[in-house]
Amino acid sequence: MSIKDLEKGGVIRRLPIDTIKVRDSFRLAERDIKTSKRLVEEDPDWAFSIAYNAILQAGRSLMFSQGYRPVGKAQHVPVIRFVEASLGPEVSKAVTAFDMMRRKRHRAVYDTAGSVSSLEANNAISRAEEFLKKIKTTLKENGFLEK
Repeated sequence: MSIKDLEKGGVIRRLPIDTIKVRDSFRLAERDIKTSKRLVEEDPDWAFSIAYNAILQAGRSLMFSQGYRPVGKAQHVPVIRFVEASLGPEVSKAVTAFDMMRRKRHRAVYDTAGSVSSLEANNAISRAEEFLKKIKTTLKENGFLEK
């Protein structure tokens, strides 16, 4: 699915590019990684959820940098699809993992306490760190973050 398809489908919308919004969203992602690392042993469910949120915020930062934002109630899905459309096949594996994390996070937050192990939370944090590194590189290359 292309960015144009997402736009035609009404799940993303154009907005003026705002460098501050790009940077702020990426800073939230970095904050969330740090927080998830601190919580992983004490509360794997929340550490997992916060690592997921770091990925979400980094994806939103990428969207903002290209002049888009998600629309509607389930904004997590358009962010996932946008990242894949924007960065291409090189992130397909990460996008699939992100989508699985989204489902697991939903269960951990809304359905079952204790559903995430420390190992799963640590794996989520590692995935999130890799994802942020990729997004950070892209944002630096496009002049939104300092090199």
